[in-house]
Amino acid sequence: MKIVVAMDSFKESLSAQAACDIVARTIAVERPEAEIVVRPVADGGEGTAAAMIAACGGEWIPVRVTGPLAGRQVDAGYAWFGSDETALVEMAAASGLQLLEAKQRNPLLTTTFGTGELIAAAAGRGAKKIFLAVGGSATVDGGTGAATALGWRFLDARGEALAPGGGALVELARIVEPARPLGVPVDVLCDVKNPLCGVSGAARVYGPQKGATGEMVERLEAGLLRLAMVVKDQLGVDLKDMPGAGAAGGLAGGAVAFFGGRLISGIEFVIGRTGLAKAIAEADWVITGEGCFDAQSLCGKVISGIADAAARAGTRVAVIAGQVALARHEYRRRGIVEALACKTEGMSVEYAIAKAERLLENATRAFATKYLQSA
Repeated sequence: MKIVVAMDSFKESLSAQAACDIVARTIAVERPEAEIVVRPVADGGEGTAAAMIAACGGEWIPVRVTGPLAGRQVDAGYAWFGSDETALVEMAAASGLQLLEAKQRNPLLTTTFGTGELIAAAAGRGAKKIFLAVGGSATVDGGTGAATALGWRFLDARGEALAPGGGALVELARIVEPARPLGVPVDVLCDVKNPLCGVSGAARVYGPQKGATGEMVERLEAGLLRLAMVVKDQLGVDLKDMPGAGAAGGLAGGAVAFFGGRLISGIEFVIGRTGLAKAIAEADWVITGEGCFDAQSLCGKVISGIADAAARAGTRVAVIAGQVALARHEYRRRGIVEALACKTEGMSVEYAIAKAERLLENATRAFATKYLQSA
């Protein structure tokens, strides 16, 4: 029997690698004769760089850059793959929500400037292509911070530079291109289809998660609309309703407008780049999971990508997640045989996070007992 273990991270508790190791170790005890292939995965959000380094033999290049708040430095970096001289910049490393305490979260002020510094560092190393993973952001600045770090200027009606953050975008009047363009192709790894603006756009859907009040959301939305208008008028790029442009507070759309970026599926990139599709095709089972298995999981994220690859190969799929918020008929429509939750009824989320390792072991053991004993 061959089993592929391809887990995403469990936010606030387990990295993708740690989750994979727990599941693989538990299955090895239950079925010691099984061949187990471990492939930690991510979909373009936090943990993508680590998953890619583990799977593809890259290295982490540390860089100290500006954090989500202007004037504050963080120790970040990017993944480097010497075999083809490509880099993977994970925006969460420099501009991620996890870098801020709850009281610091304010997307009117937070900036992607540090992400731009990482892109510049990767380009300076000689990257032939840069992959930009855009999940987990603390920002709603439309990527203007990252562009500013790479020489772009965003000016108000008086010709003065805008302050960092999404709150200043309502004052945008003119965009000035840098004397030297980036000169490196950029592929943006997205896990959502949200446009830049509107009811399903970056401000209204994700702003509150990043600390925005209702009033702040309205200002952020007005700023993104202003950015979309000026970008269309001056650069000829229509971002407003572009699917995926709203990812990471509009950084995805900004990458298209300012770096000539191309939006691609994060999970499809990871599956293809790591050889996971081939491993799944050769397996009897693939086990995947994340912190919460819900409707969003089946829309461009890790579990949906793995389920699709398994369906093409005829491989059985099981999900072991922190929580399961879907009915059996909902996930079975996607070819998923079983979904088990670590958090049981009556258990608090705080307890489940604190005991994540033991609970994941228990759920994996339950899966193995039910499905692997007589296989």
